[in-house]
Amino acid sequence: MSDDIPFNKTLDLAADTVDEPVPGVRRVMANNPGPFTFKGTISYIVGHGKVAIVDPGPADPVHIAALLDAVRHETVTHIFVTHTHRDHSPAVPAIVAATGATVYAEGPHRAARPLHIGENNPLDSSGDRDFKPDVMLKDGEVVEGDGWAIEAVTTPGHTANHMAFALKDRKILFAGDHVMAWATTIVAPPDGAMSDYMASLRKLAKRPEQTYFPGHGPAIEDANRFVNYYILHRRAREDSILHRLRKGATDIPSIVRAIYIGLDPRLTGAAGMSVLAHLEDLVTRGVVVTDGPPSIDGEYRMAV
Repeated sequence: MSDDIPFNKTLDLAADTVDEPVPGVRRVMANNPGPFTFKGTISYIVGHGKVAIVDPGPADPVHIAALLDAVRHETVTHIFVTHTHRDHSPAVPAIVAATGATVYAEGPHRAARPLHIGENNPLDSSGDRDFKPDVMLKDGEVVEGDGWAIEAVTTPGHTANHMAFALKDRKILFAGDHVMAWATTIVAPPDGAMSDYMASLRKLAKRPEQTYFPGHGPAIEDANRFVNYYILHRRAREDSILHRLRKGATDIPSIVRAIYIGLDPRLTGAAGMSVLAHLEDLVTRGVVVTDGPPSIDGEYRMAV
């Protein structure tokens, strides 16, 4: 199997309209396209009559109105949040105010590790630090609704509190930003950690779900195979970083230029953070060394 991921960028879904890609699962996409969000953040509606919403999305009044319109004459009993980036969770208060639903998630926003002295996260503004779930779920817990049951699947890596949700007996997983059909996932320390991310990928590869509905982009079919492509891709990225370091000590911008050929300039910062995530993991494993804690400005070299 090649490490080239068979991306799918075909999504026939207009912003703030509702469709039903499979029976019992509807989706509404926010109008927030961009280099990190593809065509927009997708909110999902599970069931009919008494329903759950997965990832209400950004604090966009038009999207919130479209989501509430999609469940008009129905009762929203549950809200599930995969993680606390600002394109996924800030609409929660408005949806709760309109519906009275109970909010379920792994927990509040937090870093994957303690901050180093003087460190700040270039992507930190993306975190929704106001979010607090009514119910904090643990891995494997099952929440039952009217005609559906959802299992909590902890998947840290993209964020420390990332959680996927498996629709029991349907082989469907709401994957958030952990696995997406249109692009690879950003892992940016200190919000995310590569060691956690890889462990979560290996965990998903062993699960029975074969259809993933991600936070951005089209559904993923044959999901186990796709997850294995993701794993191989990350291993290849690590190999490329090590290949560059074997030529001599270097810094993250040099590594990005060497291994991200043809990169969208808007993603240069994110690529640097992803390389940092790999380097943090390699330093922890004793393969690579640097002076002091791994940092975006550090110089890295192979361990002797």
